[in-house]
Amino acid sequence: MLGLWIALAALGLLILITLGVSLWIFYIAFYNKNDRDVSRDVLTGKDYDRFHDEMLGPIDSALKIPFEEVYITSGDGLRLFGRIYFQREGAPFHIQFNGYRGNGIRDFSGGLQLALGTGDNVLLVDQRSHGKSEGHVISFGVKERADVASWSDYIVRRFGPNTVIFVEGVSMGAATVLMASDLELPKNVAGIVADCPYSSPYKIICEVARHMFKLSWLARPFVFTAALLFGHFNVFASSAEKSVKNTKVPIILIHGTGDNFVPFQMSRDIYAANPDMITFVPVEGAPHGLSCLQDREKYTKAVFDFWNKNISK
Repeated sequence: MLGLWIALAALGLLILITLGVSLWIFYIAFYNKNDRDVSRDVLTGKDYDRFHDEMLGPIDSALKIPFEEVYITSGDGLRLFGRIYFQREGAPFHIQFNGYRGNGIRDFSGGLQLALGTGDNVLLVDQRSHGKSEGHVISFGVKERADVASWSDYIVRRFGPNTVIFVEGVSMGAATVLMASDLELPKNVAGIVADCPYSSPYKIICEVARHMFKLSWLARPFVFTAALLFGHFNVFASSAEKSVKNTKVPIILIHGTGDNFVPFQMSRDIYAANPDMITFVPVEGAPHGLSCLQDREKYTKAVFDFWNKNISK
């Protein structure tokens, strides 16, 4: 009998430890309080400080551009927010998705103005659990990918069945649009622009943890549990690397070789999954999310060529 009680006590302790560690991981990785404006919270550190003014300039400019507030309801009931910058009838729409713990303005102010400079229209999205969109759980693209389809459907319903659409993302937003690439997107989606995506939610969480904790491998078994129990999603349900294998949509993949947050190799892996559908543009020395500033000429030419090539398809 004593042995049984010891075994039960050990089991109970194991369950408590599992729940405790999983809850801790959930709050670190998956929970976003989302209670303040992070528009001007640009990245800092030795890789980013030289770009500080160049990052803030487009943000401050973007904040002054008039837009229309729009909302949709996600498939699971969240009210999602976007900004429409409408310039002319019949022009393509660029739907742009922000990165982890950012918002549309902070992460896509440069891309916004790049698209507007062509005379195109833009829908700048605050992803679920970010900015003015509802929610507090970041699922690293697992749930967000369905929102890509929802926003695309919204543009088609509102602006007509002949509207050409490009879906675009940076960092987590890039992984999100790639994870949506094998969904039943409207035929209007002519191309996907992905800037510094990760190959899978699990891999990027483990990679970031490796930089944060010496014994990060101890937390790995709890990542799945944290997502499932407290975030209510399966962290292995989707990945950019898997989704692009089955896509019918052309993709341009851009990644800086100096990225110390999302490893450059992750884009190599995504490209290798379907090289026939992906144009891969490495940008030498660029840190995370700043390929456009590291080599503006190369970045702009690659994106413009991609848009022009696919706009009539």
